[in-house]
Amino acid sequence: MKRFLTALLALTLIFACGDAMAQSKKGGKKGAKTSQTTKKKKGKKEEAPAPVQDNALPYNSNDCLFAIELQPDVTYGPKDAPDGAGRVMDVKADKKHPYLFEYEHNTVWYKFKVPYNGYLEFEINQSDSKDDYDFLLYKYTDEYFSNKVCQNLILPIAVNLGDLDTSSTPGAPSMGMKVDGVVSNIKSKKEPSQMLKSIYVRKGEIYYLVLDNVNPGGSGHSITVSIHVDAFEPQVVFFDPQARKNVPVDLLILEKSSDNRPIAKNPSWTSGRVKFVPGFTYTLYAKKDGYFSVYKEFNSNMFMNDTILRFIMNPKKRGTSYPVNDVYFEDGTSNLLPGSDTALMNYVYMFKNHPEVTFLIKGRVPTFGVDPKADTEISLQRAVAVKDFFVKNGIEESRISVAGMNLNEVKRAANAAFAAEGTSNANQNTKKSETQKADKRTADHLFNKIEIFITGVGDEPTKPVSSKN
Repeated sequence: MKRFLTALLALTLIFACGDAMAQSKKGGKKGAKTSQTTKKKKGKKEEAPAPVQDNALPYNSNDCLFAIELQPDVTYGPKDAPDGAGRVMDVKADKKHPYLFEYEHNTVWYKFKVPYNGYLEFEINQSDSKDDYDFLLYKYTDEYFSNKVCQNLILPIAVNLGDLDTSSTPGAPSMGMKVDGVVSNIKSKKEPSQMLKSIYVRKGEIYYLVLDNVNPGGSGHSITVSIHVDAFEPQVVFFDPQARKNVPVDLLILEKSSDNRPIAKNPSWTSGRVKFVPGFTYTLYAKKDGYFSVYKEFNSNMFMNDTILRFIMNPKKRGTSYPVNDVYFEDGTSNLLPGSDTALMNYVYMFKNHPEVTFLIKGRVPTFGVDPKADTEISLQRAVAVKDFFVKNGIEESRISVAGMNLNEVKRAANAAFAAEGTSNANQNTKKSETQKADKRTADHLFNKIEIFITGVGDEPTKPVSSKN
């Protein structure tokens, strides 16, 4: 028995050594091969990886459940052509429902929510005229929508199964829906593909669009959805009054009447048209380094007759002055009149967004110099009244200093007023009368206003800023 166990142990050791040698040989060959490969790579110049093109359609977008959400008035694409029908054959014609896809060849699903009442429009731009796209438009119903589509329990409200239009220009709108479309549906390849007639849609409704390229290996497409209303599209620009030129800004415009839908979003907006719907409320934000940001909330009816919307970008620089002309006081007093609120609130918003800025409010009065001391006091009281308005509306009192006119400024104001009045009395003909009125307006403009001076920005030391004019 002892001899048997000894022999068994010896055999076990022999087999173990054999396995170890075999593994060693295999490992040696692998290592030698790696070494040769390394030598080859060293002799070959490495190539930079090709840039990745983000043109691929999202994963699973071939299926209804994973439809791509589109934003109105924002072009999606160009994207690669859809490839295949996805995991589920969502659409397939049968004897009862012949006006569907025969089956899905190469499909992609889109969906969108209607922001306001109007007529639905969309454009599909083929990258290659050889692509043969068809589409079906469905109205969303409930959480079982995709299952009902698969069973043909929900049918499309618009169909385009038209024949390939090889004469179309690549990249140009080849199919879709437009207000000036002439047909409601195209149900056969015997008919040429063209724009369908728009349908009326209501705010909050959701629609699904399935696009199918009958031909394999397509070149892709882009798509734009919009709601047609009697809108207007003015040019929106931002103007620096100091440099007297338009400046690029980081812009965001929200359409409050359609759940704050962004209708313009661009970090380097220079100039462009924006679509506004009559009667809708909008919020505009614009910012740029070195400038006061702009915040505006407005109703579009205010601008319906304007072809250009120009917003002022005020430089945020120490020493810069801002005349506030639309401020009104009772004659001879510092009592602010209600008509001043709009102009002053514009500056409240401006300074609220920039708590690092300190400023001085300078008050002025129109005068003939009868009581210079009273004029200086009233001008200071007017500056205080504006300061109180700012503090009441949320500006920290510590950021604001005030000043009135000094005696020299009162004297200059009186001389300007006498000059304007003297010209008015001395000349009566029409041409000179217009000059007199202009001189009088000039005097009022220079001395019947509030002026704001920037005294400090951020960590800059606050130094005295001259407010003499």
